[in-house]
Amino acid sequence: MADEILAVKQRFELARLRTLGGATLENVAVGYETYGALDAARENAILVAHFFSGSSHAAGRYAPDDPLPGYWDAIIGPGKAVDTNRWFVISVDTLVNLNFHNPKVVTTGPASINPATGKPYGLRFPAVGIGDFIRVQKALLDHLGIERLHAVMGPSMGGLQTFDWAATYPECVGRIVPTIAAPTFGGWLTAWLSMWAQPIKLDPAWRGGDYYDGPPPRAGLEASLRLVTLHALHSDWADGPGGGRALAPGGDPADVAATPFAVEQRVAEIASARLDAADANHLLYLVRANQTYLPGAGAGAKTVVEGLSRIKAPTLMLYAPEDQVFRPEWIQDTAAVLRVNGVHVETGEIHGPNGHYNGILHIETVAPQIAEFLARKF
Repeated sequence: MADEILAVKQRFELARLRTLGGATLENVAVGYETYGALDAARENAILVAHFFSGSSHAAGRYAPDDPLPGYWDAIIGPGKAVDTNRWFVISVDTLVNLNFHNPKVVTTGPASINPATGKPYGLRFPAVGIGDFIRVQKALLDHLGIERLHAVMGPSMGGLQTFDWAATYPECVGRIVPTIAAPTFGGWLTAWLSMWAQPIKLDPAWRGGDYYDGPPPRAGLEASLRLVTLHALHSDWADGPGGGRALAPGGDPADVAATPFAVEQRVAEIASARLDAADANHLLYLVRANQTYLPGAGAGAKTVVEGLSRIKAPTLMLYAPEDQVFRPEWIQDTAAVLRVNGVHVETGEIHGPNGHYNGILHIETVAPQIAEFLARKF
């Protein structure tokens, strides 16, 4: 299409980052993409934050023959809900990005070279939180001369980053659209995140994180990605075409060492497609960043309630009622807290057979609500 975005990955380097945990990182690099043009007043910028296994590739294609566009291409672009004829959209690779081995991703994390040793950090890389992702994004915006964002938005972990922006820098954020995410999650999701990480730790090739001079823990990482995939999907997807209890071609349920069912193979195919780009240690660091999430921690908040009390921006919370990662009652709990605090809050439902992934795969179903919310004057 003539109006389709041709995406270009750019690189930002920060000489020094002081993390929320008190560590100092030098030569921090992240990638970013922009779509549209910044207006003369520098007031039309929208930051889009990505999900756990995603990257800054939110829209467009790197080349016309790329098989797939960015994950939210359905709503970002000329004439779309996030209209790049009007808005200047910025998306940034996070620290410890899962897709370290994808040449289109720029990130600093445990697989990066430690300038002090000339070797990969491994688990000597300091723990980082979502608040640290926000600090790097803020430094990039300062570099670009953007003092205030018209909006911040993003799905899943991107939604957590969205809340964190509004809690940490309330004076810099005009409105927020957190999608399939809530900061009021508790032990259930915390435990599930640990399950995502466990297969890596059980793989002998992991070697306590020091595997960069030998074979990586590929089997453990693949099993972790299977868990992430299935948790984020829904029974409607698993029982859909080619799923259910159907056997795969040649599948033998008598062979207990095999994976004979079609749904098992579908999950394995999705996980395997991500495997070559992913780094096992980066997945572990992302898990911990999500488990320790606290909105506004970078501004001194000590509890979720305290962090939410810092949010003033009008809020559109989009959620999937069938979501089994960020359950719908958590979204309603967060909305209730914000309303008690006097925040203007709206909600919208995203339906489909894909559970948590509805917030990515079916985002176009709420495109009119997004467009109206972004354009409205508050």
